[in-house]
Amino acid sequence: MRPDTPAENAETAETAETVDHTAEAARLERTAGLYPEDAEALLLRAAAHLELAGDRPAATALYDRLLASPAPLENATLVRALKAANLWEYDHEAEARAIIDGVRAAAPRDPAPWVIVAESLESHDELEAAHKTFTEAVTLLLTDVAEPPYATHPLLFGRHRVRRMLGASHDEWDALADTLHSLPVSLDELHDPKRVWSLGSENPAELQAELVRLRAELGAYREALSRPFPVAVLHWPAGELEELVAAYADLAAEYPSHETHLATIERSLRELSASGTANLGIVTGTVPSYEAFAASEGSSPSDTSLLPQYATTLAARGRAVAWPPQRAAQCWCGSGRAYGECHGRAS
Repeated sequence: MRPDTPAENAETAETAETVDHTAEAARLERTAGLYPEDAEALLLRAAAHLELAGDRPAATALYDRLLASPAPLENATLVRALKAANLWEYDHEAEARAIIDGVRAAAPRDPAPWVIVAESLESHDELEAAHKTFTEAVTLLLTDVAEPPYATHPLLFGRHRVRRMLGASHDEWDALADTLHSLPVSLDELHDPKRVWSLGSENPAELQAELVRLRAELGAYREALSRPFPVAVLHWPAGELEELVAAYADLAAEYPSHETHLATIERSLRELSASGTANLGIVTGTVPSYEAFAASEGSSPSDTSLLPQYATTLAARGRAVAWPPQRAAQCWCGSGRAYGECHGRAS
């Protein structure tokens, strides 16, 4: 399942089908013009809508626009992966394969590009290549990881699915996928290649059983698509925090020092995680952006009640970065050190 698929607020598939994807893509492009700092996230969503509308060349044009941008992208590998999957869907197989090879060679630490290229290979019956790609990803991202982050679950589930189609016996990664799967219908049932034959059965009991399985699978997809914006904690880089407190002295009590600020973020996120709160994230603020937000709310930046609202707004605009990072990935604080050697160290 593509991580960039737009989640609609509709309660039923019939309602979701009424979405004008072309119009929504145009709206997102206009919004990207108003908020250039959020252009990457907004244009990726616009491209997804164009794909849903069937206008794949226009979606490719948006991916190319992002890749040609003079400003560095937050996740250029993700953009390339999306472009490759889109190209293959309208007969640009050779170019798509070349990009996929490049994504695999880059070995990104973000699971999303891996999911996209592996599922693209799978959807075009390249099962051995898809299996190899899924395996490369889980080996890179999950070796010696005690608790697989939510974003990596599709890698494990996708690998399990492909291995079932290949007739491979279960291994340790498949066992881990089984433990993460929470639906009443097991992964073995959901990924059984023989399921397709039951759809042609004249036995009502077999058809009813298949409907139960399909509803469970659809429920899993809807749950993933309808996940709310992350519970976002606001992070100020050192220079921005210094400028913020110098300009608005009333915020000094909120932020006594940058080191305390960083420690508070990590502690808060760990407490939220321990309490069962899922889908946590961090958003990074800037003083000009915060001042513009305060002006839009008709309030003063000194008002501390604006801070969580500002964080929520940044998350809604696609600015949240998932927490926790992989232990070997760079720490969210910007120190340049690995998370496991920085704020990810055991308490």
